Parts: sequence; structure tokens; C-alpha cells
Amino acid sequence: MTYCLGIKVKEGLLAIADTRITSGTDTTVKKKITIEQKDHFSLFIMTSGLRSVRDKAITYFTEQLENQEFNKLYKAVNAFGEQVKRAAEEDRVALEKAGFKFDLNTIIGGQLKDDHEHKLFLLYPEGNWVELGQGAPYVVIGNSGHGKAILNRILEEDSSLKLALKTGFLSFDSTRVSSNNVDFPIDVVLYKKDTFEMVEQRYEKKDLEYISTEWAEELKNGLDHISEDWMDAAFDKLKEIKTES
Repeated sequence: MTYCLGIKVKEGLLAIADTRITSGTDTTVKKKITIEQKDHFSLFIMTSGLRSVRDKAITYFTEQLENQEFNKLYKAVNAFGEQVKRAAEEDRVALEKAGFKFDLNTIIGGQLKDDHEHKLFLLYPEGNWVELGQGAPYVVIGNSGHGKAILNRILEEDSSLKLALKTGFLSFDSTRVSSNNVDFPIDVVLYKKDTFEMVEQRYEKKDLEYISTEWAEELKNGLDHISEDWMDAAFDKLKEIKTES
């Protein structure tokens, strides 16, 4: 399993991906974010699913970029989708015979020269996609169940990239403490609108463990300050039961 998060706010884009790869009892660290950058061309790709399918699709797409120009991100997304379908045609039968499911989900974000703003897309295994926009500032693939609550409560399109990164890390951390197949190191990519330049940073556990601890303490302290008046009716009934017995 994996954890990949893409966030789009007015200021720019954020990508976060864990690096844990589990195969049977073996666990390794491998990069899950691919960045492609050249003049007025910046995009990142994150995937969740079979690593072999991901590597083949990325290889085909990278080779395609050497010979073909794209001026809008959706066109590059279409092209990557074609490479995913190509990998499916080549490998699906053999993979399914071996008991594996062909299930590559992809997040692609960036801005190309004729895009009026930065874009964020979710690409499905079948090659079709949806664009994330107003009302849907983020998308998670992989182990997505544990970290959505804080994203839903905090993120808005007007949120800053700093707030997006802070919230995104806490979303990852909620997933990490609830699952044994998502863990550090994490890779972070930041993109500011119209710059055509992506910045990447890797964080080890030692870099952010104190933030995780600080967040746990803040949650406990916050809970202590939540009003308890609304519980009185229920606990009064509990007292009555105890008195009668």
C-alpha cells in the first residue's frame, strides 16, 4: 500500500508521497514521485498500484517526452494514460494469472506553457481522468481512509501552501500511525503558480517526529477544552442507574 496526496490551492500545488514498498515480508524504500521539468514545462506524477506497471508506464512516457511537445497539462495526462493502457495490454493477462490485479491510479499535477494556471488530475487505471478544481482541493490515492478528516476540515482553495503542507503532513501522519504499510521517508514537492519550477524535499522520521508528538499533545489539550455541558443529560441518567442499584 502507499500514500500519495496532491493538493491544489490558488497559490500553487503540493505533492506528498511516502516511500515504503512492501513485497511479501520485504520492505524497501523507493521514490514514488517523478518530476519532469524543462522550459515552461513542469509536472509531477505519483502512482499507487503495482510497481512494475508504474515503472513501465513512466519509462514509456519519459521516452515519449523526448520526441513530443505538450503545451497543456491535460494533453500530457492523456499521453500518460495511453502509456498506462499500453502497459495493461502487454502485462494484464500475465499479472492476473499470477494473482495480481492491474490497478494503477495516478495523480498528475503541474503547469505547461499554455495553461492559464496550475492543474491537478486524478488518472484511473482505465486511462480516463478527472480534474480537481473548486470544491475539491485535494486527492489521495493508496491508503486514503485515515487521513482525510483533517484535509476536509482545514483545506480551502484560499489556503496557503504552508498551511497545505502542514495539513498534508498531519494527514500522512494520521495514516502512518493507523497503518503499518505507510511510513517515512516522505517526499514533498512544492510548485508556485506560474513559476514553472518545482522544489523537492525529502523528510526522514527524525526530521518530523517532534511535529507528530506536538500534534498528539495539541489534540489531547484541545479535547480537554471542549465543552462538556452537552454530556450532562446522559451522565445524569447514568447516575440514576447507579443510585437505583
